[in-house]
Amino acid sequence: MKTKKDANNHSPLYHENHKKPITRRDFLSQGFLSGLAMCSAPGLGSILGYSKNASAAVADCSTTTTFSGMIPFIGFDLAGGANIAGSNVIVGGPGGQQDLLSLEAYEKLGLPSDMAPQMPGQINTDLGLAFHADSAILRGILSKTSAATQANINGAVLAARSANDTGNNPHNPIYGINKAGASGDLVSLIGTRNSESGGRSQSPENLIDVSVRPTRIATPNDAMGLVDTGKLVNLLNQQDATKVMQTIERISAIKLGKISEDQAIKSLVQCGYIQSADLVSRYGDPAVLDPASDIELVGGANSIFTVDEFNNDELLKIASVAKLVVNGFAGAGTVEFGGFDYHNDERARGENKDFLAGQAIGASLEYAARLNKPLMTYVFSDGSVAANSSIDNSADGRGKLGWRGDNSSTSSVFFLVYNPLGRPQPIGLTSQQIGFFRPDGSVETSALPISNNVGLLAESIVLNYLALHNQTSNFSTVLPNNGLGNAALIDSLIAFQPLV
Repeated sequence: MKTKKDANNHSPLYHENHKKPITRRDFLSQGFLSGLAMCSAPGLGSILGYSKNASAAVADCSTTTTFSGMIPFIGFDLAGGANIAGSNVIVGGPGGQQDLLSLEAYEKLGLPSDMAPQMPGQINTDLGLAFHADSAILRGILSKTSAATQANINGAVLAARSANDTGNNPHNPIYGINKAGASGDLVSLIGTRNSESGGRSQSPENLIDVSVRPTRIATPNDAMGLVDTGKLVNLLNQQDATKVMQTIERISAIKLGKISEDQAIKSLVQCGYIQSADLVSRYGDPAVLDPASDIELVGGANSIFTVDEFNNDELLKIASVAKLVVNGFAGAGTVEFGGFDYHNDERARGENKDFLAGQAIGASLEYAARLNKPLMTYVFSDGSVAANSSIDNSADGRGKLGWRGDNSSTSSVFFLVYNPLGRPQPIGLTSQQIGFFRPDGSVETSALPISNNVGLLAESIVLNYLALHNQTSNFSTVLPNNGLGNAALIDSLIAFQPLV
């Protein structure tokens, strides 16, 4: 809310002893509309045909895209303390995912003994990373991805403790991803929540750069609102509107050449016209940014979402973010989903929430595949849950153990990478599990620097993002004050070889 002082500072200025202007004639008499009259004077035909040779020297303004060419990145912030380890992504001991824990440990992670990973058919590796065969997140992903897309996905799980059900965990690495080079054609970072990180969980303080604070994007209207080309495009077609704005820029250049303002001010004014003309030429058609107009997403015979799904607020979020990030309009984005504090002594609610998250993750990966673009998705949550001894035999409970309450010791995060040129290859035999669990089903907090430090966990995601680009050597430059340790420790935190 503006203070009275602020309001006064921004109040209109009036001539002393004159009445307030209230009519067009009053404004004209004081010169307030003379600029508009001058711009409106030339005929439309003469404006469109104005010779480029009449232009004064143009300012050095860049109108080329700022898209960095880095791999698009989407973070999924499952607010409330979702289950990831065990019932969704398989976790094991020091030997990796297949170094299986005890039956009692997997019961703590929500799986009755007859559904433990030791039992036949209980592990699925369709996405490279090992999931439980009945993982709700996996089922959601598979429901939105083709077999061809699945064949080019791989991922890693990171066993790391985080505090329960709080936004204070510095989980979100999005500023670090930007520091690594991710930037968009229109905006650097976006998020579905109006917060400093774009989601619920915070970003590590040492990574935050307020100059690239995420722009809130949660609906198609938000996406289209990134560019306002004014009413000119509605009055003319896109090509003619661009010509008008370019001509106005040339007229402005001539006028600026005859006045004595500092050259920097002249350049700023002229660049404003040039960049506006560039926006109209590239984004005068709002459908360019509109996920609802993209038949790969909705409205086509083989769209990723049905019309009903597209009306789901949560799925609408990922459609809007994926549209901007995968196409390079934004460098990276965060999608927050709420309601993952589902420890209500049954299982059905958690299964449904996890399935919805899986659909969103899968939709983003499938959209990248259809556009022939790589994509890194990162899934994190504030803490986790532990199971009780009661089996939920309802249709949605699927015969699994109910979630009893929060448990920070069972938390983990994971990421998936899609590569249109082939499945990402692990850097080592056990590199798809970073860190490990104790035999009792809890995170071994002494395993690695990231195991009990969420800020360092976020830094490790930036490291893995750089590794996909074969830029691991740049890590100390990108994050000069990182806390991941010596070269050997840093190497142990990398999951995949650079993408081919």
